[in-house]
Amino acid sequence: MTSTFLGMPATAPRGVGHLRGDQPFPAAARRGLADPQLRRNLRHATTTIRAKSAAVIAEAPDWQQLRDAGAAIKADVMSRLPELLEQLEAAVTRAGGTVHWAADAVEANRIVTELVAGTGSDRVIKVKSMATQEIGLNEALEAAGITPVETDLAELIVQLGDDRPSHILVPAIHRNRAEIREIFLRAMPGVDPALTDDPAALAAAARRYLRQTFLHTPVAISGANFAVAETGTLAVVESEGNGRMCLTLPETLITVMGIEKVIPTWDDLGVFLQLLPRASTGERMNPYTSMWTGVTPGDGPQQVHLVLLDNGRSAVLADEVGRQVLHCIRCSACLNVCPVYERTGGHAYGSVYPGPIGAVLSPQLTGVADNPSLPYASSLCGACFDACPVMINIPELLVHLRAEHVTDRRRPTAESIAMAAAAYTMDHPALYAAAQRAARLGKVVGRRGRGLPPPLSGWTVSRDLPQPPPQTFREWWAER
Repeated sequence: MTSTFLGMPATAPRGVGHLRGDQPFPAAARRGLADPQLRRNLRHATTTIRAKSAAVIAEAPDWQQLRDAGAAIKADVMSRLPELLEQLEAAVTRAGGTVHWAADAVEANRIVTELVAGTGSDRVIKVKSMATQEIGLNEALEAAGITPVETDLAELIVQLGDDRPSHILVPAIHRNRAEIREIFLRAMPGVDPALTDDPAALAAAARRYLRQTFLHTPVAISGANFAVAETGTLAVVESEGNGRMCLTLPETLITVMGIEKVIPTWDDLGVFLQLLPRASTGERMNPYTSMWTGVTPGDGPQQVHLVLLDNGRSAVLADEVGRQVLHCIRCSACLNVCPVYERTGGHAYGSVYPGPIGAVLSPQLTGVADNPSLPYASSLCGACFDACPVMINIPELLVHLRAEHVTDRRRPTAESIAMAAAAYTMDHPALYAAAQRAARLGKVVGRRGRGLPPPLSGWTVSRDLPQPPPQTFREWWAER
C-alpha cells in the first residue's frame, strides 16, 4: 500500500520519456519546412479537420456556454485537486480497483512493469495514450522483455515505422497512405504482398494483424480521458473500437492517468463529452465511449489498476498563471488552427506534445530551462485561444513563459544580457548621453537606418528600429 499524497513541485526527470527534444525548435523546424511532402500532408489533414469541426460546432447554439462550463469545471478541479484525487482513490478502491501513485515517469514505468511481470505475460496491448508516450512506457516495457503492441491504427503506423507521433489526435498525420502501405509491407507480419494503398485495404490489413493479438493477450494498458471522483469511473473515448477491445477482453487492465484528468461529478462528464468530439474530430459524439468502474465479477478485467501520474504537474499547479495549461483535454484543436504547426509538423517540437499546447505544456513539465525555445514557437496570432474548447489562454501562457525564460538568473540569455546592459546605461547619465549619440550611427551602418550592425543585426531581421531623432532631448534643452 502507498500513502496518498500530491507530489511536491518537481519537474519531470531527465533521461526518461519524451518531453525534451535533441534540438531547439528553430533548428528542428527547418527540416519540416524543407520537406514539401510533409507540408502537403499536414495542410490536407489540418484543413479537413478544421472544416469538419467548424461545421459541427456551428450546429451547437450553446457552444460558448459549454466552453464556459468546461473552463469553470477545470478551474474548480485545480483549486481542490488533492481533495478530488483522494476522493477518486477511495471510490476506485471501493469498486475493487487498486490505485498507485507515481511521482514521476521513473516511478510510473516501474509500477506498470512490475504489474505486467506479475501476471506472467510477456506482451501487452495498448490503447492510445499520451501519458504513456510522455513517460516512455514502451521503452521501459521492452527493456524488461515485454512487448507492447499499439492497437490504435495511427499509433500502430508510428510503431511499425519506428517513428514518433507528430499530432495529439492523429499521431501519423505526417504520413500519407502510400507511405503507410510501404510501412505495412516492410514491418507488418503476415501482410499480403499485393496490399494496395486504398484506405479500406490498409485498415483491413491492420484489423487482421491485431485480431489475434486482442484474443490472446491477457494484459492491456490504457490512458484515460476523464476520471469521475464521485464514482471512481474512468472513461476513454475513441473512434475505431480498438480501445473497447482492450478494455473488455483482457484479464488485467492498467490505466496510466495524469492527475489533472480528474473531474468532480458524473454530470460534469456530460459537458466534456459534448466539447471533446466537436473540437477534436469534428464529430457530434465519439463512436466509442467506454467507461468502467472498478471490477465486476465475471465481466471484463478482473484486475484493475489505476496509476496516478504527477511527472511535473504539481510544479505546474504551483504557478498561478501557468496552471491553466492543466485544463487541457487533449482535443488538439489548437494544433489544427496553428499556422506554425501546419508548416513545421509535430516533430519540430521535440516533445510528445506538439503544437501550441505543447509549446506551453512541455516547458512547464520539464522546467523552462530544458525547453527554452518552445515558448517562442508561435506568432501569437491567438487562433489557438479561439479554438480551445476550455478557453486556455495559450498566448498569455506563451508570453508568461518567455518572461520566465528571460528572467531566469541561472542561465543568462542574449536578451537578458542586453536588458541588463540597457538598465546599467540608463542608470549612468554620461553613459546614456553617449549611447544616444551612438544611436545615430545606425543611420550610417544599419540597414537604411532601420537595422543594427552584426551581431545585433539578428534582432532586427524581423524588426524595424525607429529612426533616431536629429537632436536628443538633452541637446534641445541645452539650447534653450
